[in-house]
Amino acid sequence: MAINLASEAKKRGIEYFLISFVDLFGVMRAKLVPASAIADMAKDGAGFAGFAAWLDLNPAHPDMFAIPDPDSLIQLPWKPSVGWVAADLYMDGKPLDQAPRNTLKRLVATAAKQGYRLKHGVECEFFLITPDGRSLADAQDSQGKPCYDIEALMRRYDVITEICDAMQALGWGPYQNDHEDANGQFEMNWDYADSLVTADRHAFFKYMAKSIAEKHGLRATFMPKPFSHLTGNGCHAHVSLWDTAGKKSLFSDFKGELGISELGYHFLGGVMGHAAALCAIANPTVNSYKRLNAPVTASGATWSPNTITYGGNNRTHMVRIPDAGRFEVRLADGAVNPYLLPAAVLAAGLDGIAKKSDPGKRIDLDMYAERDKVRGVKMLPLNLLDALRALEKDRTLRSVIGEETMSALIKLRMQDWNAYSRELTEWERANTLDC
Repeated sequence: MAINLASEAKKRGIEYFLISFVDLFGVMRAKLVPASAIADMAKDGAGFAGFAAWLDLNPAHPDMFAIPDPDSLIQLPWKPSVGWVAADLYMDGKPLDQAPRNTLKRLVATAAKQGYRLKHGVECEFFLITPDGRSLADAQDSQGKPCYDIEALMRRYDVITEICDAMQALGWGPYQNDHEDANGQFEMNWDYADSLVTADRHAFFKYMAKSIAEKHGLRATFMPKPFSHLTGNGCHAHVSLWDTAGKKSLFSDFKGELGISELGYHFLGGVMGHAAALCAIANPTVNSYKRLNAPVTASGATWSPNTITYGGNNRTHMVRIPDAGRFEVRLADGAVNPYLLPAAVLAAGLDGIAKKSDPGKRIDLDMYAERDKVRGVKMLPLNLLDALRALEKDRTLRSVIGEETMSALIKLRMQDWNAYSRELTEWERANTLDC
C-alpha cells in the first residue's frame, strides 16, 4: 500500500515537501510545497513550465505536472522539517516520454515483461572545493599519490561523516568512504538496490552532498574533470540482472567463466556493441572527454577507460568483472543522469540478450601501458560530438530507450557542443596569435 504523504507529514513532523524531478541534463528541479497542500499535489501534481528546464519543450507547450512518488519519500536528515519526493512528469494527462525517470520506468517495465529485473549500485566521486570553484578546499591535500590518504580524509571528517550518518539513518546501507585518487576527491559507497531505487538515491545523494558541503562552507562538485592535472570524477556502475522476484541472479553461474552466465555475457555483448553510443549518455558533457582518453595525471593513472574492452578484475578496461554475478561498467562520469545511466545500460544489455551478442574474449592486459599489443581494439569517442554522432546512428539503442528521449537529448547536447565550439579559449590565443 502506497504511503499517504499527508499522514506521513503529521507522523514525522514534516512541514514542507520538495516535489522534485531531474531534467535531461541531470539538473534537479523542485517546488517547495507546504504539508497542508500535499494531498492535492499528490493527486494532481505540482505544475511546471517545461521550457524552463532542460527538456525539449517550448513556451507554447501546456503545463507539465510533477506527480510525487510516495515510495521515494526522504526526510532531509539535515533539515527534518522538509521531505523530498521524486516525481514523475505528466503533460495532458499522459506521462512525458522524454522525462528521465519516466524513461527508466519504461525500460524497467520492458525488462519485467521479459522476466528480468535490473539491480545496480553506483560509486559517486566528488571534489570538495572552495565556494568560488577555483581551487581545492584543503590546501594541505597535496600528496602525489593521495588515494586513501588518512590525514586528508580525517580533515574532512565532519563533512564525510555527516553525509554517511544521513545515509545510515535513511537505511541505504553505506559501507565505506574514502579519499580518492585526486587531491580533494572523495568517494562514498552504499548498498545496491533495484534500479529505480538506486537512481532516486543517486539523484538525492548529489543534492545531499552539495547541501551538506555548503553547510560546512565548502562546495561539492561532481564535474567530470574540474582540474586538468588530477584524476576526474567517475561514476562506476555495478550491474546485475535478476528474475522478476529479485531473488535469483541471472548473471551468476559458478560453471561460467569468472562466474558469469551465458545470459550475462550476452548482456555484456550488448553493452560492448553499443559502447560508442552509450558514451553520449554516460559522458554527457563537453568536459566529460577531458576525463576519457586523458593523459596521465599527477597520481600516475587516470582510472578512466580509453578502449571498448573488458577484463577480469582489471581497472584499465571499460568493463571490469570484479567477481561472480556482476559487471562494473566504468564508463560513466559524475555528470551522468542518474536515471538515464541504468536505462541506457539496461537497453543495451536487453538488445544483447535478444541478439545473443558475443562480447568477444576478455583481455588480461594493462590497457594503459599495453594497448598496442592488441589488434582491432576500438577506441572510445574523443569528444562529445563524436559520441552524439554515434548515438544518432545507433537506431536500435535509440528505439529501445525511447526515440523521444534520445532525440531530445541529442538536440540539446548538440546545442551545448555548438555553444562550446563558438568559445574562444586562452589556449587558442596563446598558441595561434603569432601563427
